[in-house]
Amino acid sequence: MNFDLNVVPFSRRETFLAVSQLPEGKNRPAGLYLRTVRGGDDKFGEAFRIELLDDADELLPFKAEANPASVKLAALDSATYAELCISDSRTARFRTRGCGIRLTFQPAAYDYAYEAVPGSWEVNSFTHECRFMLTRLAGCMKMEVIWDKIKSSRIVAEFRADGAAGTAEFAIEEFRTVWKPRPAWEPFEAAVKEAEAEFAAWLDHSLTVPAHWQEGRELAAYITWSCLVPAEGCLTRPAMYMSKNWMTNIWSWDHCFNAMALVRHDPKLAWDQFMIFFDRQDESGLLPDFINDKYELWNCNKPPIHGWTLGWMMRRTDWIGEAQLREVYGPLSKWTDWWFRYRDGDGDGIPQYNHGNDSGWDNSTAFNNGIPVESPDLSAFLILQAELLAEIAGLLGKAEEAARWRRLAGDTLDAMLRHFWKDGRFTACRSGTHERSQGDSLLLFVPILLGNRLPAEIRTALLQGLREEGRFLTSNGWATESVRSPYYQPDGYWRGPIWAPSTMLLVEGAAAAGDTELAREVAQRFCRMLNKSGMAENFDALTGEGLRDRAFTWTSSVFLILGHEYGEL
Repeated sequence: MNFDLNVVPFSRRETFLAVSQLPEGKNRPAGLYLRTVRGGDDKFGEAFRIELLDDADELLPFKAEANPASVKLAALDSATYAELCISDSRTARFRTRGCGIRLTFQPAAYDYAYEAVPGSWEVNSFTHECRFMLTRLAGCMKMEVIWDKIKSSRIVAEFRADGAAGTAEFAIEEFRTVWKPRPAWEPFEAAVKEAEAEFAAWLDHSLTVPAHWQEGRELAAYITWSCLVPAEGCLTRPAMYMSKNWMTNIWSWDHCFNAMALVRHDPKLAWDQFMIFFDRQDESGLLPDFINDKYELWNCNKPPIHGWTLGWMMRRTDWIGEAQLREVYGPLSKWTDWWFRYRDGDGDGIPQYNHGNDSGWDNSTAFNNGIPVESPDLSAFLILQAELLAEIAGLLGKAEEAARWRRLAGDTLDAMLRHFWKDGRFTACRSGTHERSQGDSLLLFVPILLGNRLPAEIRTALLQGLREEGRFLTSNGWATESVRSPYYQPDGYWRGPIWAPSTMLLVEGAAAAGDTELAREVAQRFCRMLNKSGMAENFDALTGEGLRDRAFTWTSSVFLILGHEYGEL
């Protein structure tokens, strides 16, 4: 499998290092860069621009050819080339044949470089909050470092072959505090083979899909494997970032879909993905909006899909046993109670979203009229979560608590139907005034997840809306705003494009409501689109073109899940 570094970064499991082809940006020439994805999604994390040199120190144009284990930089007008791989979580290895490599680091703040020991130069990057050690392994190393009062104003490293071998080799090690020299380095070929074997094992255990979607399966498996980062800083467990392009965080509903895709073949890693937000839970019960290695964001949050997710996972593995249920019961209870205690501003028993971001559907037309908004999807999630808590409480011998959760689920269902079902459809409204929202958002169909808990006439109406071609349903799946709506935008984020989470929720909802034919049809349309267009953040509903960040893990995970469960086998 080969992939385009303009679209999909080159990386490896449990490393912050990545290699990408980046466009021109502020103080950044276009080019190929070694990056670090530490510190969140407010930057690309570019560290070193990578260029090839000929014998006369002239730049050699090259083409980057990437596969899961290595990248080859092939000169366009000769047989010379360079190779790079990520040999472990901290180290990028380089090797050249017939050419040299120039690495350019753009200093900022107090960044500096100095020779730590002969043949090894430390680049201390305040910008990236880490250090890099550049070590010559074979050939010659030339450093150009200019000191300017409090920083190095220019840092350029060049590596060339020495003698008849025609080969240069060097390594870049990332570290935070103390560098530990190695007694020996494994051969470059051995490092590549180790990465090949690790990815092959991951792919072998990834969810299977029909043969005609195998190309998509390999890409989805690579993206999920390569987007793992180690447990470090605020990350209490190995974590799967949404992407190693620029969406370099975990959001507190995205992680659920990645956990679901892992639960059959790696339940421990799946559990780590699911629980990582509960590790950072506030005393009030609130979960942060997102987490990265450096910090959490608390200004928003995400919807409580965690009970639905956990129930889904429990039905697919025996690994989640009493120990896991005891671990999750308290935090999940606090998260559920938080919504009723802190997000019901008008006291009507219907929890609200204070902002579109809290729903995960950031700019949905459900929020057109202002905030806060009461939306039926939130009530549906809380009903499912309370029901699961009742089930867990029963398994743990907490009979009184089980009864409380069952009462809460029943009362919330009754209130939801009275409050939101108007004129044959679900509506959303402003909290307090209860003014109806504008638009025609797919968000209002999410309560179909409740399946047979809904009256038959409501199930029928929801399924009819989801089946109607040219409203939400397109040849690629469900648009998030009706394509006939005046608010529809082809690249309007949650005002039109197809997304993996909405597709997953509503496919499962259609199946829960008894329409497995519709669930299978939409799942297959969605998977066909992804197999062709890749694993983007979202997609043009009519053309199927991938939009925004085009190497996304929750998209990859949903492709694997739906392809496995609903594909033609």
